[in-house]
Amino acid sequence: MIPTLIIAGTHSGCGKTTISSALMAALVKRGFVVQPYKIGPDFIDPSHHTAICKRNSRNLDPYMMGEDGVRQTFINASSGADIAIIEGVMGMYDGLEGEDTGSTAHVAKILNAPVILVIDAKGSSRSVNAVARGFASFDRDVNIAGVMFNRVGSSKHSEMIKASLEIQASGFIPNQKEKSVKSRHLGLEMAHETSAMAEFAEILEENADIDGLIQIAEFYAKIENTHFKDPKINKIFTEEKNSAKEEVTIAIAYDRAFNFYYQDNFDRLKKYGAKLIFFSPIDDSLPDADAFYFGGGYPELHMEKLESSKCTTQIKIAANQDKVIYAECGGLTYLCRKITSDRKTFRMAGILPADVVKMDRFQALGYVSAKCTAKNCILDHNICYNGHEFHYTKLDCDRDVKFALELSRGKGIDNGKDGIYQNNLLAGYTHAYFTDNFSKNLVEKIRIVKNNP
Repeated sequence: MIPTLIIAGTHSGCGKTTISSALMAALVKRGFVVQPYKIGPDFIDPSHHTAICKRNSRNLDPYMMGEDGVRQTFINASSGADIAIIEGVMGMYDGLEGEDTGSTAHVAKILNAPVILVIDAKGSSRSVNAVARGFASFDRDVNIAGVMFNRVGSSKHSEMIKASLEIQASGFIPNQKEKSVKSRHLGLEMAHETSAMAEFAEILEENADIDGLIQIAEFYAKIENTHFKDPKINKIFTEEKNSAKEEVTIAIAYDRAFNFYYQDNFDRLKKYGAKLIFFSPIDDSLPDADAFYFGGGYPELHMEKLESSKCTTQIKIAANQDKVIYAECGGLTYLCRKITSDRKTFRMAGILPADVVKMDRFQALGYVSAKCTAKNCILDHNICYNGHEFHYTKLDCDRDVKFALELSRGKGIDNGKDGIYQNNLLAGYTHAYFTDNFSKNLVEKIRIVKNNP
């Protein structure tokens, strides 16, 4: 297995995102080809990883992908890299409904990879070593190979911690409040808005044992790993395309308003014959394409520009021409009639029979399990898939709205119903992790519509 480190935390907010990103930047500066990963369904942290490493960060999520899916994505995406750095999610043992599933520890066991535990040392000294011991003994199948103490106040503070170390210390990182990344309603700022993550690399170099971390990763890479003996594992994106089928073009909205996407989704669409092109609904005209994919993001922060953009008018024309359109979360709200946020209302595409209001607190947060129950939808009847939802907006739908998806887990648009559908359009709150079946089905539907205008 490629040399790998998982950067875990005792809890959210302990500094694992900053330290993970800084470690990636430090390794890149040393000439390493670094493959980044993020455990869980998050979109924001991977944007920082990708900007730093110049390789697409991948999500590793056992709930959405399954354990084999985690292994498959890890093996394929790590090809050509020197080292893999995986940022954890929440506290190391925090999984679905209080269980192990989906936790950082779960992924560590799936990959049999070493963990560096980040502990926030502010306000304590000897006690942080009791925390380290507790984390190390809680699940003996997890290999905690080092501890990074964050927000250390002084050299004296470091010496007080060193006096009772339980696990090898990989670093004592000083408190750097002025270097922190700002947050808003869906999380941290995106990578295109700040360079603070990469700038923290110098601080990490001065206060962490980078050479020791590399040695830990290389040591565990040499240990025989029975988790990767299955010959079927390496086929996720390598199956040959059916060259007899015509390629279709999918235009993907990708700019400062729409940027929440899983890279695996793009790869699977390409695997089944889609050519992907990218455009900005804020700045560009709608491109010539067979279908359009609007992901999540922050349209509510760019409403004035979206209202006046050419694309907002042109996408409604495309919908009236029965073009295939698939949208998620922010993309869903963009296709509605209007969005109201902070007492300001702006006109959107006006395709869907609903209005949008941004609320003061989140309206849904968690994993989703979806099943398509509609029979005249761009997805086949009974297709099932998993995903995630996190949004502050809510929809006020017309009474005759039609929903294509039933959720056995998740809230969706209306108490377990998601996916407004009409003609060749499907739009819901669920950020879907595309399965092979989902991707193949969607691309084939686009091909059919293209050839039967």
